[in-house]
Amino acid sequence: MDARSDLSERARNIAHLNDPKQVLDQVEAELRQRGASHILITGLPMPNRPIENLLLRFRWPDRRNEEEDLVSVSPHDAILMVCLTASRPYLWRPATGDLIQSQLLDAADAGRGRLSVMVIPAENISPFQATIIGAGRNVRTDDDDMYQLGQFCSAAIQRLIQLRFISPDRPGDLSDRERRVLELTANGRTASDIAGVLDISQRTVHAHLQNAGAKLNATNKTHTVVEALRYHQIKI
Repeated sequence: MDARSDLSERARNIAHLNDPKQVLDQVEAELRQRGASHILITGLPMPNRPIENLLLRFRWPDRRNEEEDLVSVSPHDAILMVCLTASRPYLWRPATGDLIQSQLLDAADAGRGRLSVMVIPAENISPFQATIIGAGRNVRTDDDDMYQLGQFCSAAIQRLIQLRFISPDRPGDLSDRERRVLELTANGRTASDIAGVLDISQRTVHAHLQNAGAKLNATNKTHTVVEALRYHQIKI
């Protein structure tokens, strides 16, 4: 790990880069240094929303098709669903069933069964969500290195937001009032309580809950709160 010992210094230096391409190049270089042959750096879309405008870097050779790069990503790909629940960087070794459920993993593995995936969520950018994925058959890392890599990647995403290369607002985000109603709901407040706190009618409280549920593709109030947490729309 000696070659990676100055990663924290490189994370500090990335805050001074003014070219978004250089920021992304540095992230890709760190992933490739650890053996990643497949790279995906992307924002995570809200439910029922496309991912195309959130893709930041996509280098994904299809081992099933003469190594030609994939040109699209499904917002429902299983690997993105895994990323939605990731709270820290970790190394994932997908099982056979995972490969079947994910076009990205299947393309990277091509039935060999030896794939390792670095899953790195960007921190401190809520309500926006971004993830960095590096996959390959010869990925080399450890827990300490993954932690430092996570700090580096988070600094890179934060810099891209500062440079306005990334908009922190995603299509489908909840409104400020919808978030506040859900935060109070998550803390056990009734509609009557929330109406009093926000000085609105109970009818308006229910309308905000209904609108939030529709945006999050949720089936009931509890499901709406769970999905709001999963998509970083609220904190409790």
